[in-house]
Amino acid sequence: MKQSLFESRHQPDWDQFAQRLDLLERGKVDANDCTSFPMDYRRLCQHLALAQERGYSSYLIDPLQQLVLRGHQQLYRHHSRIGARLLAFVLADFPRLVREQWPFVLVSSLLFFGSLVGIGLLVYLFPELIYSLIPVEQVSAMQSMYDPVAGHLGRAAERAASDDWVMFGYYIMHNIGIAFQTYASGLLLGLGSVFFLFFNGLMIGAVAGHLTHIGYGENFWSFVIAHGAFELSAIALAGAAGLQLGWALIAPGRLPRGEALRLAAHKSVLMICGVMLFLLIAAFIEAYWSSRTGPAPLIKYLVGAALWGVVAIYLIFAGRTRHAPE
Repeated sequence: MKQSLFESRHQPDWDQFAQRLDLLERGKVDANDCTSFPMDYRRLCQHLALAQERGYSSYLIDPLQQLVLRGHQQLYRHHSRIGARLLAFVLADFPRLVREQWPFVLVSSLLFFGSLVGIGLLVYLFPELIYSLIPVEQVSAMQSMYDPVAGHLGRAAERAASDDWVMFGYYIMHNIGIAFQTYASGLLLGLGSVFFLFFNGLMIGAVAGHLTHIGYGENFWSFVIAHGAFELSAIALAGAAGLQLGWALIAPGRLPRGEALRLAAHKSVLMICGVMLFLLIAAFIEAYWSSRTGPAPLIKYLVGAALWGVVAIYLIFAGRTRHAPE
């Protein structure tokens, strides 16, 4: 293709890209309003490569190179902003959102941790109650995982320590499934979230009470205390997000229910993003620390207590100081 034909065919695209670059460089357009910019930039790079390959004159290649360099700078700058926003969400926006939604967080925590502690005490005091809640086969499997003699510490008998990376992926998928189920069922006027919070609390509490009663408590508690700080908190927060959806449908206020649900969904989805982060951390700890048999139980208790403290301090205090945007 002749250079003149190549220029006439693509010059409008280059001019449009240059105009958009001028606006971006002067801060008159936000990166979010330029969703096609990366695709346009890649097309420009392709045009430059073709011009160089075909040996077109420097009068064409030099301006294209300048446009490519300026485009690269804008892409890099806006990707950095995305990273900054992500960091700001983790360090400030998420804990601030949790505190903002404290009524839902409080109700969710009472349902989940209340049922967990309540049934745990009942099963500990009345051991036969466990078989009314969990099938005998599952109780036996749970006992084998925390048997002090077997020394598996949360592993099935056939699982080797080298499988930790596999279990890391399993824990992520399993925990995210529980969290999403608890959250999404809030669309059932909040009743689904209430059910899953109460149900999961019952199951976890029943297992804890039973294993403590039969003398496996040290193995069980030393295993769950560390990753439980993030995992159990995440379940409660997922329930809070689901309750927020349900409440928007029950009491939309002066807004139409659809609009109230849309606003509630925006905040609850942000909450779920933080929940996913918590579950990722929990899965990592569970796979690579909780199942270790080397550290003494006291060390595990201390590490677990420290992690519970970190979660509490993070949710209560992080993000209280607002910095002016750059």
